[in-house]
Formats: sequence, structure tokens, C-alpha cells
Amino acid sequence: MILGAIVIVVVGVLVVNYFKDRGSTIPGLSEEGAGKTHTVVAGDTLWSIAERYYGSGFNWVDISNANSLENPGAIETGQTLTIPDVTPKLATTVKPAADTNTISGATYEVVRGDSLWNIAVRAYGDGYRWVEIATENDLANPDLIHAGNILVLPR
Repeated sequence: MILGAIVIVVVGVLVVNYFKDRGSTIPGLSEEGAGKTHTVVAGDTLWSIAERYYGSGFNWVDISNANSLENPGAIETGQTLTIPDVTPKLATTVKPAADTNTISGATYEVVRGDSLWNIAVRAYGDGYRWVEIATENDLANPDLIHAGNILVLPR
């Protein structure tokens, strides 16, 4: 009888640990106030999951932190992620300060220390539009621009 009780306890511990490791819950053992969960499917990224639940991909960091992911770029199909209850983060645009040299022309000559981000902020007031400048100028490596380059600014 004692041996039977020990076997039942060991099996119970194994079952609880199995479900705990998989991120699933056992009916009756779920935590009160637990957030939503998402099971990763093929093609999912933390950005796309954040867009689905928050309407903003910028919340991927919250999902990563809530799940203590060591490598947020390596989520696996079938993995269950906790979706925390946080406020959606929206993209911000930067308005150039009055003393900043704004760019108003259709072209711009790169000077030492420039980056596509800074050029986009000065030209459009939105650093995220650096992609448009890189695309318009067929830049093979957008991180590498040289002083003296003439960039076409899409308007």
C-alpha cells in the first residue's frame, strides 16, 4: 500500500512538471489572473504576435520579457508564449527642433557623421522613413553611406 502511494505521488509530480515545462495548464491548477497564451505556428515572429494582440509590433519586447526568452529571434513552432497584459506601444515620430537643419530639397549630399535615420528625421520628421531613402537609392548596405554621396529623397 505504501509502495502504491509512492508511485501515485511520483506519477503526479511527473505529470505536473510535464505540463509546467510545456507552458500548458492543468485544469484547476491555473494561476489566477494569468494572461493570455499564444501557441507559435510556422511563420510567427514576436513582432507578428505582438501586432496580433496589441496592434503594435513594438510590444514584442514585453512578450520576450514575460517569457524570459534568451534569444527572442528563435521561437519554435508549438511553443506556448504568455501574452502579458500591457499597454500597446505606438511608433513615435520625431519633429525636428527649430534649430535643426531641415532638408527640403529632392536630393541631399551626405556629410561626415550622417546616417539614414538622421537624414530621414531632418527631411521628413520621421526617422523610420530611412527605408524609403535606402530603397529609392538602391543601397546595397544602408548602414554604409559615405560623405559626398548624393541621395535622392522621395517626396
